[in-house]
Amino acid sequence: MKTGLILGFFDGVHLGHQAVIKSAANYAEKAVLITFKNSPAEYFSGSYEYIYPRKKSISRMQNVEVIELDFSAIATMPAEEYLEFLINKFHPVSISTGYNHTFGKNKSGDAKLLEACQEKYGYKYFCTPPQMYKNEPISSSRIKSLLKSGEIEKANAMLGLPFSLEGKVIHGAQLGRTIGFPTANIEYPKHIIKLPYGVYGGKAGCRHAVINWGVKPTVNNIPEPVVEIHIIGFEGDLYGQEIEVEILKKLRDEKKFGSLNELKTQIKKDAEECLKLS
Repeated sequence: MKTGLILGFFDGVHLGHQAVIKSAANYAEKAVLITFKNSPAEYFSGSYEYIYPRKKSISRMQNVEVIELDFSAIATMPAEEYLEFLINKFHPVSISTGYNHTFGKNKSGDAKLLEACQEKYGYKYFCTPPQMYKNEPISSSRIKSLLKSGEIEKANAMLGLPFSLEGKVIHGAQLGRTIGFPTANIEYPKHIIKLPYGVYGGKAGCRHAVINWGVKPTVNNIPEPVVEIHIIGFEGDLYGQEIEVEILKKLRDEKKFGSLNELKTQIKKDAEECLKLS
């Protein structure tokens, strides 16, 4: 079976990444995506904030076989040596990358090298040009910058799927129940890009949800910031369950109110605004 290789880490698997995957799937009988268990940036800096948990990003790589390599095993390999390793192992008829893909020691390999080596190694090279959103290239770094500034709708447009948070429901102070807005609390996932504190509209499953991420300044009694999720119209016990909430829009900044009644009135307004989201 003729194999087309796809090279890249693909954090988030945004629309640009999807175009690279499509170029291989359209040409070869079998598309194989070569990626890594952890971001190369994490290897060099010791830390990295992901758009999605790696498991979710992998699940978004549709119609391809995904092979995760250990980056530390090839980090110091010269670019053409790494290319030869791929050629000898997979015997590809094609190689697909994004326009700005680099590989090999000191990032010495790039689109120009892959294009120049086509005849030598017997493959066809597909370099996917930048996919544009509002006249600028789509990239993981651009998406992260938007998420950090709370511009959720723009980030989601480039991802092709809503940004989301997932975690196990933990016990909270249960204050929400006393004012008519029970919440499911989760810790903000480790190693995931941090949104600014605020109130967001989203969905948990098929239900709309108001999400508060922050330190609850009106209550002012929590030691660590937490994600509080009020699932509109839901009644039930979620403690100990894993849930995922999609973030669709930032509704407002976190704010300290003068009383719980003021907070209750605002949450009602937040819920009404949330219900308008599709």
